[in-house]
Amino acid sequence: MNKSFIFNAVLMLVAFGAGSCSTGSDKDISQKNIDYKSTEVLDNGKVAFRLYAPEAEAVSFSGDLAERIPVNMARNAEGVWEVVMEGIEPGVYRYYFNVDGVKTIDPRSEQAIETYSLLKYSPEGDEFFALRDVPHGALVQRYYKSNSAGCVRRLHLWTPPGYEKMNNKLPVFYLVHGGGDNDSGWAQLGAANLILDNLYAEGKIVPMVVVMPDGHIDSDVFVKDLCTDVVPFIEENYNVYSDPSHRALGGLSNGGLQTMKVILGPHQMFDTYLVLSSGWFPQREEEYSANVKKLNSVAEELNKHVKMLIFTQGGPEDIAYENGQKTVAEFAKAGVKYEYTEGPGGHTWYTWRYNLRDLAPRLFR
Repeated sequence: MNKSFIFNAVLMLVAFGAGSCSTGSDKDISQKNIDYKSTEVLDNGKVAFRLYAPEAEAVSFSGDLAERIPVNMARNAEGVWEVVMEGIEPGVYRYYFNVDGVKTIDPRSEQAIETYSLLKYSPEGDEFFALRDVPHGALVQRYYKSNSAGCVRRLHLWTPPGYEKMNNKLPVFYLVHGGGDNDSGWAQLGAANLILDNLYAEGKIVPMVVVMPDGHIDSDVFVKDLCTDVVPFIEENYNVYSDPSHRALGGLSNGGLQTMKVILGPHQMFDTYLVLSSGWFPQREEEYSANVKKLNSVAEELNKHVKMLIFTQGGPEDIAYENGQKTVAEFAKAGVKYEYTEGPGGHTWYTWRYNLRDLAPRLFR
């Protein structure tokens, strides 16, 4: 059966922190008026990626679809390099080109921003993250003074449609990005605001505020920043509850490690935790042993204070899968109550979008 596809190639900004400057690592590839499509959906899960670089000696394709191993591209007579990636599942994928060893974004994508290009690839009808004709919440950037980090920092925040007219206080879900992104990642790459808009329109989630902080600081500082700067800032400036039963914390990959830092530390701040595609590193023996020791010491308290703890993985192809499996086993040995789920998709936004779709409806019930 033939399928039609909805496809967009968009350059997404991944700046690291408020007010940060360009790293200067991306290569400027001037584009002449050459008639070619830089991204083209073919059939049967195939997408062609192209780049005009006639003077280049070697060009390769990198990112989520290349499984973190660059794939060499071939050059045609006009100087256009091409690679066809196969077996692509519906989802969202980050990609870029390596031109003679220099990381280069796709200059023909619809929006020009810094470090990644984004492929949105979805069979028609698979629209839980699509921009629908429904009431939309507000997605905003806020700046706050972080005494913990000693600077002014940025976060992203979503409020539900009609928030301004709501009289009742709302619960808050704190949602942390991974190591390759920043506080904009869940919105720009994860389409979190659109997923939440659609879930809210369908009556599947309770009204809530979703806060997406910037995790690009030392993890110990992040925990302090979250608990003593971010949470108070939100509770002082928004009509939200200020007790643990109305706070949830979740994070993917490195954000999952930071979430577990809170679980082992000031876990009483939240009563719900979501750890997505993450796990402690067994090869870091001293750190791993310290985490296990701490876990065993707080296990009883966790069972008393934590209402829900969920671990997810993107299947065996998830690069954090082995670490995640061993970490979950440690929680089991410690007698901590938790849930575990996994699905296909690997360590990509394909997985994490589905995680948000499936888990957000369970919050604050």
